[in-house]
Amino acid sequence: MTNKRPNTDNYLDIFLNDRPLMDVRAPVEFSKGAFAHSTNLPLINDREREQVGICYKQQGQTAAIALGNALVCGQERDARIAAWMQYVQNNPEGYLYCFRGGLRSHTVQAWLREQGIDYPLVTGGYKALRRFLIDEMEHSVNQCRFFILSGKTGTGKTRLLTTLPGHVDLEGLANHRGSSFGRRIGGQPNQIDFENALSVALLKERHFRTGTVILEDESKLIGRCSLSQEFREKMQLAPILLLEEDLEYRVQITLEEYVEENLKENIAAYGEEGFEHYAEALLASLDRIRKRLGGARHQELRATMEQALTEQRNGSVARHRDWIRTLLADYYDPMYEYQLANKQGEVVLKGDRNTLRQWVMENLPNQSAAA
Repeated sequence: MTNKRPNTDNYLDIFLNDRPLMDVRAPVEFSKGAFAHSTNLPLINDREREQVGICYKQQGQTAAIALGNALVCGQERDARIAAWMQYVQNNPEGYLYCFRGGLRSHTVQAWLREQGIDYPLVTGGYKALRRFLIDEMEHSVNQCRFFILSGKTGTGKTRLLTTLPGHVDLEGLANHRGSSFGRRIGGQPNQIDFENALSVALLKERHFRTGTVILEDESKLIGRCSLSQEFREKMQLAPILLLEEDLEYRVQITLEEYVEENLKENIAAYGEEGFEHYAEALLASLDRIRKRLGGARHQELRATMEQALTEQRNGSVARHRDWIRTLLADYYDPMYEYQLANKQGEVVLKGDRNTLRQWVMENLPNQSAAA
């Protein structure tokens, strides 16, 4: 029998150290909310869960347990136990959990124990872990000191951000570039998973670093992932580091990220059909801002983009610079200037990527966390 470790309610340790978590809830529960370092290996699947739930309501717990045992038996039971055993072997320092740390967790523990394996559970289960992260998010908003990295579209804010100590990449957590053109391969996490990941990221900044956090300037929505009102209010009041780069540099950054890197991601995901997926998505992104552009300007830019895509099939991306330059100068820049004028936070520094990086390295690492 493996060395016995106790069950745990040390949620802080779980998230600070990315402890492996075996989630034994049904897939439908897992899909609605989970954690980055959890793996779904359910005791009962969605269909079985529905049947057991109906039985519980109609006949009570004893009958529901009996039905569950009848549904998960024989080869199916053996297969699920084998999957759990493999997980335990691969993750000896992990834990298992169900929704409340109750019957399902204890059943999995008992079946594993029959195989000579003691594997601890999370006391309180998913519900307690989620409650912990909600509370810690509130603490982070109150205790962390935010700095906002702002700048016009295409200045390379995300590139700079990810080189700085103490950053939290909101767009990375949301798997979205934060604009009408920002959709990425793989889609976005659901809202609860996004909130969980953000809470963990801030928790680590508070405990492992100084509590001074650099965030990229974002609106309330990053794609479909939403920042809380309290979080946004904290961002609105935070000091601003303003990244400034010339237009041609911004055109180049935009070309690399939204054209070249975007195509590579689509080819990696879709193979030979990757270019078609990429081209359709790029045109659809432009169409999403049709009303804001106005009909005539939208049609002109779309024609340029279509020509650029045709030339790109033959190996040249140069024509893409034309629609990118126009969008940046005539659409995104005026919108950014308006938003910047309405910000409440003080602009503490303006400069290019090297100026801002040097200032951060010299000034922020020694800052202590403050409300």
